[in-house]
Amino acid sequence: MADGMKTELVSAIHLQEVELNWSPVESGQKGRNEKGEFLKDQLNFLLMDTCACSAEHTFTVEEAVETIGFGRFHVLLFLIMGSANIVEAMEVMLLAVVSPEIRCEWHLKDWEVALVSTMVFVGFMACGALSGYIADRYGRWKVVFGGFVWSAYFSLLTSFAPSYGWFIFLRTMVGCGVAGVSQGFVLKTEFIPAKHRATLLPLATVFWMIGSMLIIILGMLVVPTLGWRWMIRFSVTPSIILIFLFRFIPESARYNVSAGNHQAAFNTLSKIAKMNRAHLPPGHLVESSEKERGSWRILLTPSLRRTTLLLWYSWFVASFIYYGSVLGSSELLEKNLLCITDADIEHAVKHKHEDGICYCVPFGMSDYQTLLISCLGESALIPVNIALLNVFGRRISLSILQLLSAFFFMMLNICSTMFGFTVLLFLLRSVVSMNFNVTYIYTAEVYPTVARSLGLGFCTSFSRIGGMIAPFIAQVLMSQSVVKALSPFAVACVVCALGNCLLPIETKGRALLVNDTIPIQPCHLTPHV
Repeated sequence: MADGMKTELVSAIHLQEVELNWSPVESGQKGRNEKGEFLKDQLNFLLMDTCACSAEHTFTVEEAVETIGFGRFHVLLFLIMGSANIVEAMEVMLLAVVSPEIRCEWHLKDWEVALVSTMVFVGFMACGALSGYIADRYGRWKVVFGGFVWSAYFSLLTSFAPSYGWFIFLRTMVGCGVAGVSQGFVLKTEFIPAKHRATLLPLATVFWMIGSMLIIILGMLVVPTLGWRWMIRFSVTPSIILIFLFRFIPESARYNVSAGNHQAAFNTLSKIAKMNRAHLPPGHLVESSEKERGSWRILLTPSLRRTTLLLWYSWFVASFIYYGSVLGSSELLEKNLLCITDADIEHAVKHKHEDGICYCVPFGMSDYQTLLISCLGESALIPVNIALLNVFGRRISLSILQLLSAFFFMMLNICSTMFGFTVLLFLLRSVVSMNFNVTYIYTAEVYPTVARSLGLGFCTSFSRIGGMIAPFIAQVLMSQSVVKALSPFAVACVVCALGNCLLPIETKGRALLVNDTIPIQPCHLTPHV
């Protein structure tokens, strides 16, 4: 029983005792007996009323999150978890910056350079579903924190790689750690009120853009003087800082209630309410604990089967076209494969030998500048992304962005000025980044709490298949034919845009589900004190 209820009950008993003690003497024993009977009736009524109130005044985690609203906690959450995107972006964009350097140092062929990117995604794919399972079974916080430590450790070791084989192995381990870091999106989503998700979650691309730009700036400043190994060592710094800051982020309250740890969930929500200067709803936290957490069978139940299969392909395409645009632009600049009408002397030279091997063509300053401008495209159109989500919802937004991606991929085939190419690359990076972001948002919203991390884990694993294939098209086939290399990306986008029309669930403005059957079950009560 809650302390407040106990206080009320004791106060009522004390009041009745006072009334008995101050009864007129002439009432006699009979009056005192009547008062005693009256006291018993009042106590019984009070107990019944207390039980009734306990049953009526309850709230769920979803109601608590919505009542607390947006506040200082969410700003802190946004900054720290958004910084996780900086780490992930730096590890991914690092491949585009380092590729010309390792090609030069180890005299690599095109397919060997592409294999580096592919093996990173192999590590990501292998650990994607595993990290999702662990996050649903044992908590989101543990997985994300472990991912930070793991990726930082192996990324640092990469800078000491003595050979190409060691470099591939260590980058594969980094990919495994980044898979755990990506679960931070689920942790962040589960704390954000529904009406703010369409605005706040797209803003995460700002941090991705910052991470991409940081690694490019490091490449500009460090690689020409100290080399690529020191660039990697400096790039580990954000991960180390986040390891210490992550203690300010609590475990997901939604996970805690699904695991049966209601008191921990209540304590977390209370701290968030206090930090936001808000109050929890009146009553008790009521939520059903789920025994079947992290089961892949939930993803293929009749209510989620079609959504799951379509999302697996959507994630494949999202990763395929995103890394295709990143690595493809790097390849076009490195080997000057563009059809530029006003090319300078440097960009007029095609750095490609007859045997298909291009040993040592480092990035020039203008190449770094072009990559920087294209990175700005990842967040420059965030207002458009937010408008699409709020006006059209998630499904239609995905189709629109994928059709635009197909259009801009094919536009890269036309002859243009260097400025025109930069604008096209800017727009392409914008739409593929927005598409990836909306895919993340829809996936985190459509799956129930009991399988949200696992669902995202499986989706990211399928996305890495796209990431594994993209380098061989963007870096190997591109050397043979620009048109043949860009066409697969455009075709995949069109097919996916049509497939998204078949998604059965729209999550715009919808509460996050606990499980796929949406039952309302009374269970463990945690008092609101």
